[in-house]
Amino acid sequence: MYRQLIEALKAWKAKLNRKPLIIEGARQVGKTWLMKEFGRVAYKDSIYINFDANPQMETLFAKSLDAQHILAGIELYSGKKVDPENTLLIFDEVQEVPRALSSLKYFCENAPQYHIVCAGSLLGVALHQGTSFPVGKVDFLKLAPLSFVEFLQAVGQENFANQLLQQNYVMTNSFHDVYTEWLRKYYIVGGMPEAVQYFADTGDFTEVRAIQRRILNAYEQDFSKHAPSEIVPRLRMLWHSVPSQLAKENKKFIYGLVREGARAKEYETALMWLTDCGLLHKVSRISTPKIPLLAYEDLKAFKLFLLDVGLLGCMAGLSEQLLLNGSQLFVEFKGALTEQFVLQQLKLQEQLNIYYYTNERSTAEIDFVIDNGFSVVPVEVKAETNNKAKSLKTYMDKFQPQLALRVSMNQYRKDDNLINLPLYAVNQMAEVVQTTLQN
Repeated sequence: MYRQLIEALKAWKAKLNRKPLIIEGARQVGKTWLMKEFGRVAYKDSIYINFDANPQMETLFAKSLDAQHILAGIELYSGKKVDPENTLLIFDEVQEVPRALSSLKYFCENAPQYHIVCAGSLLGVALHQGTSFPVGKVDFLKLAPLSFVEFLQAVGQENFANQLLQQNYVMTNSFHDVYTEWLRKYYIVGGMPEAVQYFADTGDFTEVRAIQRRILNAYEQDFSKHAPSEIVPRLRMLWHSVPSQLAKENKKFIYGLVREGARAKEYETALMWLTDCGLLHKVSRISTPKIPLLAYEDLKAFKLFLLDVGLLGCMAGLSEQLLLNGSQLFVEFKGALTEQFVLQQLKLQEQLNIYYYTNERSTAEIDFVIDNGFSVVPVEVKAETNNKAKSLKTYMDKFQPQLALRVSMNQYRKDDNLINLPLYAVNQMAEVVQTTLQN
């Protein structure tokens, strides 16, 4: 299975000012596999250490944070010699030994020649809980579920993936129906590596759903195992409310749908926990579409999305047969799957800041508003081929954007400053925006 982030890892290896690297991401998105694969393809040797329930490593780091002391202990533990230029050190579940995180500062300052990559399923939670952290002494990368392009590559459709990567819209328009069919399958399978690998090997949607249920159960077990006991009931209620929140026509998150009479203050910690560990994405409203969008963020209004479209369908109880039944896929669940899919692909494009817009009376909503640091672009999402978009027209008349995007099941088309982008090409939105604005 090819993950595009491995190219960023190779670039990190080549950096002159390379620092220890932390890979962030939710449980089961493939962090361990990626680190080991990077060690296999880019180094002569690698040493893998899992810090979960590892008393030897806990004792080693408790004694001293001196880099040479730690390296000597790692050599004894692994039975291998650490070559600074040719050995990759892999620290997994590093949040379980907080002093291992702290040691990264000393590797950065005193032993920068060593190559260290780290990951942890609940690392974001650990950092917010006050774990001593080497600020400014580490590099970061984020790993998410497989994108639609990575999914195509995983299921043996590399040629179709390449046409999207090359933005060859003449060709993609010619094979629009093929892309649409694979998109339907991605809506069911999603991007969790285990589900994708099983589907690539067998084509069995039923077992894919069983895998997704196991992943969702594992997440809920994490609530009880790792979260503060006082917020666990609220975590569960908030988590289970997301499909019903997205099923609404107006997808703004409403605390009253979590529990009657619920207030924001009661769920702030639970929401932070779920976003910190990468299970939920929070997209805030902006009141005015101007650069930078962050300056116009409405902290009280937001939408919540899961980390993966396949998990959302599983959680909502949508059968794979229903979803495979032609265009019915794109009208069931009130467009929730489509908006989830688009957000999931946008989050992979780190150069984009993502919000949504409504006017003060909430009579006009733009599903997503993105900025790339230079320009604000409205993104209207349509689950089908119906391109009537009153809200987008209202927005364009009022704000006169240099570029607007309508994402739907229609083929690629450009009309003046409006681009109709097929749903299956959302992966390339950042490049489309940059290329169009430069021209």
